[in-house]
Amino acid sequence: MIDPLSLTFAALADPTRRAILARLALGETSVTELAEPFDMSLPAISKHLKVLEHAGLISRGREAQWRPCRIAPVSFKEVDGWLRGFRRFWDENFNRLDDYLEELKANEAAKAVLRTKGNIKRKIRVKEKQRGRKSG
Repeated sequence: MIDPLSLTFAALADPTRRAILARLALGETSVTELAEPFDMSLPAISKHLKVLEHAGLISRGREAQWRPCRIAPVSFKEVDGWLRGFRRFWDENFNRLDDYLEELKANEAAKAVLRTKGNIKRKIRVKEKQRGRKSG
């Protein structure tokens, strides 16, 4: 038996299913409405919906002839919990990278100030030499 997290990631691996979930994030809708933007048959959309439902990402109800589909947040919470450790890892790495880049910027700014001071001193020496020649 496949664990629920693997089912969820397998369902999320398909771009059509991700697009269906994006649409359902706006609110519940019918299978027919979900199928409209896709160039595929209703049975093909139904297969995608079955995969999403089996993974626990959506639920389907029955109201007379209408079968509304809606997001089922439980599986998303499980994925979010699993990703939380990785998010912490990347946040820490990006924070360290940000600190390093700020340090590089500060070093470059300090070097630019020293270059500017050096250029000013050089110009002063050149002018002083030019004055010395004129008066001599």
